[in-house]
Amino acid sequence: MSAEFANRMDRVRAERLRPMTVAALDGVVELERLVYPFPWSRANFVDSLAAGYTSWTLDGPGDELIGYCIAMRGVDEMHLLNITIAPPARRRGHARRMLGELVLLCRSEGARRLWLEVRESNADARATYVRLGFEHVGIRKGYYPAPEGRREDAVVMSLVLDDRDESDALD
Repeated sequence: MSAEFANRMDRVRAERLRPMTVAALDGVVELERLVYPFPWSRANFVDSLAAGYTSWTLDGPGDELIGYCIAMRGVDEMHLLNITIAPPARRRGHARRMLGELVLLCRSEGARRLWLEVRESNADARATYVRLGFEHVGIRKGYYPAPEGRREDAVVMSLVLDDRDESDALD
């Protein structure tokens, strides 16, 4: 095993997916504001926690915030409301890891489908979701706020969940 691979594995083992807490919200809100031109408010996050939504942070070895996700359970389904990875940590499999854990949770709770919306302009995220098995199922017109008072369409995507019990939920 190469030293580079061993170092990467040590970092991955040191990363922790944890339930999001009110104590984590300062970092979550800061990252949200850094990444999005129309960020969720702190109240949106507080409301999600109060409602009991599935809410996780992914923290690095020094407890730095790598990312977070929030999903809402429905009847036989889960709806991913927000997934965010810090820009310096992107393209390292963190979103895939969180989505994989979410898929395992969905299956354990009997959800048959995972839904999400993504900005039509966010080609990178849409391509990632397609690679992970999500399919384009529709458009929500004017779903997102956009500059100059305009609105942007959302692409609605869905992942059909089967009953597999595998270590990598997205393969």
